Amino acid sequence: MTLPTRNTLSKSERLHGRNAVEQLFQKAKRSSMVVFPLRAVYTLTTGEEQKGEAAVRVLVSVSKKHFKRAVKRNRAKRQVREAYRKNKHALADIIANMPGTGLSIAFVWLSDEPQPSGEVEASMVALLSRIGEKAHRIYDNSRKAETHNLTDQEQP
Repeated sequence: MTLPTRNTLSKSERLHGRNAVEQLFQKAKRSSMVVFPLRAVYTLTTGEEQKGEAAVRVLVSVSKKHFKRAVKRNRAKRQVREAYRKNKHALADIIANMPGTGLSIAFVWLSDEPQPSGEVEASMVALLSRIGEKAHRIYDNSRKAETHNLTDQEQP
């Protein structure tokens, strides 16, 4: 009998702290993609960087540039968090199959207008599936490079 999965967003799943955010936005390591009204900035992390945190960590950002009033910014952030919370399991399953690897993601709001929750959720589903595909491809390429380097070191 399998246990039902819970659709929660715990503190360990949230990306916080200056160092973690700076590492995410370093140009050398990050990748990004856009599905309007969201932009996702993400990077794969190794076991040393995770330190007991969740495999996938998320940050949500809505700028004052887009919404002057905090009420509207908070609604947009709530919509993004809810869409992620409902659809995170597909991405979490992909990352779970990559031992010693985690994923940090920042979702940045791009629209100057409020968007319906259905649109935000559709954008989130598209982003999560694309991020999962690319993360899996990056992981496979790094594993191939590691095995190639090991075989090169063994040969004199």
